Amino acid sequence: MSERKIAIIGGGAAGFFAAISAKEHHAESEVVIIEKSQKLLSKVKVSGGGRCNVTNGCVNINQLAAAYPRGEMFLKKAFGTFYTRHAMEWFESRGVPLVTQEDNCVFPVSQNSQSIIDCLMTECQRLGVKISTGKTVKSIVAINDKIDLTFDDEKLQFDKVIIATGGSPKRSGLTWLEELGHTIVDPVPSLYTFNMPNENVRDLMGIVVEETKVNVQGTKLKSDGPLLITHWGMSGPAILKLSAFGARILSQKDYSFNIRVNWVNIQNAEIVQNELKTIAQEHTHKKLTNYRPYLLPDRLWQFLLEKYEFPKDQTWENIGKKGINRMIEMLTNDVYQVQGKTTFKEEFVTCGGVSLEDIDVKSMQSKVCKNIYFAGEVMDIDGITGGYNFQAAWTTGFIAGQLK
Repeated sequence: MSERKIAIIGGGAAGFFAAISAKEHHAESEVVIIEKSQKLLSKVKVSGGGRCNVTNGCVNINQLAAAYPRGEMFLKKAFGTFYTRHAMEWFESRGVPLVTQEDNCVFPVSQNSQSIIDCLMTECQRLGVKISTGKTVKSIVAINDKIDLTFDDEKLQFDKVIIATGGSPKRSGLTWLEELGHTIVDPVPSLYTFNMPNENVRDLMGIVVEETKVNVQGTKLKSDGPLLITHWGMSGPAILKLSAFGARILSQKDYSFNIRVNWVNIQNAEIVQNELKTIAQEHTHKKLTNYRPYLLPDRLWQFLLEKYEFPKDQTWENIGKKGINRMIEMLTNDVYQVQGKTTFKEEFVTCGGVSLEDIDVKSMQSKVCKNIYFAGEVMDIDGITGGYNFQAAWTTGFIAGQLK
């Protein structure tokens, strides 16, 4: 593809990776990133608390794809071309050493998102990718084999256009793509924490319980993992996974529902019962307040005892059968009322966007409009927290940039 003009709309992770891929695969072409704001890679900047969770350490494609509530089967195919191992090799070969944490989250060794930003900017500069900021696309029109982009002050024509504008919080933000003939899946928030304005558990802000299981009452939604208590309610991987996989269901409930928390992540009540009976036999004279099963955080344990109305001076030998049954309920089936949500940190993720049925997974080209390609969250793709959304950006951007 010699001397062709290629536009990438969107100056985020997917846009930059698509531009670099396009220039690497088609060196003679003119490649330009067009960004409506003055800020480039803003989401990369704030990701992971400013450290940038660049990808996930999972290298099993089936397991990797399962981390995407929307797009699992689509990405399973795409990962055959470019996945986590390729992404890690890509950044490290360009001077960004990475470290994989115990939870499989991958960060730059510098622990600074600027390392990723600098790498992407340097690659664009080295390859000769042009960058144009403060330019909003007013319309996009396909004419024969060309694509016309209209801005406030001019109209430009391109041979290929890669759309990497990210997720839109409102359907209206996707109208311009719908007008091209694409099917739009209504966007709703996908990665958020739970607000619990009426629950006293918020007084325990800062506490983390590493092994929990959480489910939404009246649904089949469930997840497990670490749970963080915050000053507004609950967060942590267990909650964020639930919000991602339950995005549409919880939206329909207007974010008002009850969750059940299993603080010990043991579903078999008999196992918990036997553990509590053993404690009652071995620590007969100890007060309940002075002996915590399962090494639960002390403040949480005291809170739960009070919530379930266990007397402060009660000893383990006096707990009785009813007391043990109540404690099983307390540990494995603790109910909280959720009313509302809060965006996870400064990261905004939506499900919804351009229907994957309109996109060829082998090339990321639109099946509806020739010479238009897609990359990143503008498509109906989203992952749970842990570097998965960036990996989807790298994968789809790399494939789109091949411009097959």
